[in-house]
Amino acid sequence: MLFALPAGAATVRKTGPTARPPGEIARLIRLGLPVYCGGRHGRDVALTFDDGPGVYTNLAIRVLRRVHARATFFLVGKSIERFPTLPRREAGVAAFGDHTWTHRFLPGLTRSAIHHEIAATKALVEHTTGRPVWLFRPPYAARSRVVDAEVRAAGLVDILWDVDSRDWVPGTFWTQVGKIVVAGLRPGAIVSMHENHGQTIRALRYVILPAIRRLHLRPVTIPTLLRQDPPTLGELRAGYAGCSTAPRPHGAG
Repeated sequence: MLFALPAGAATVRKTGPTARPPGEIARLIRLGLPVYCGGRHGRDVALTFDDGPGVYTNLAIRVLRRVHARATFFLVGKSIERFPTLPRREAGVAAFGDHTWTHRFLPGLTRSAIHHEIAATKALVEHTTGRPVWLFRPPYAARSRVVDAEVRAAGLVDILWDVDSRDWVPGTFWTQVGKIVVAGLRPGAIVSMHENHGQTIRALRYVILPAIRRLHLRPVTIPTLLRQDPPTLGELRAGYAGCSTAPRPHGAG
């Protein structure tokens, strides 16, 4: 099956039918509600990285692998074109999601353009990683009814976050990134970061991962979090507010 990609991109041939999503993800796709966090009953947290792959990807992989941590990478199609071999390297420590082809503000595009941004990236991520893709993160968390409909039609679930590292803010020092993330670490947390910022990788190594270990939490992929400790329907319907009920783990500092 062929997908026509945005102008300037090659056509990607899918290698075969996408596998069926596991039960909890399939349920979330049917519901069509965005996920801001997991449940609050386990010890899992999900570290996520947007906008890659890029120049810091190999370093991020080494940092995660060193402590047997897992994460989820939301990849951008045009970045994969620049670094086509990196997604396959990430596969040892990661799950993957679709972050559009050009990282544009989707509600400002035509429906056809939205479709291309999502479908082309999904096809390329599956092609380069050899894995099915069920997760989607809209750039800037920007959604609309049309965007949501296209996401659901593509067999994807919207994954947002309840902990914003703010590593995208110009001038943010790595210790600040680490402090912000650690302050939000709770069971079920989904942490938003970017793999194309050097200060983020430094914060991950020296602040975030040591804090996760100190708090007796476990860094897992989004599919693992949703399988082991999914949000309730009430938490999903509450959106971001549904993530505010978890107690702070003992050992926080």
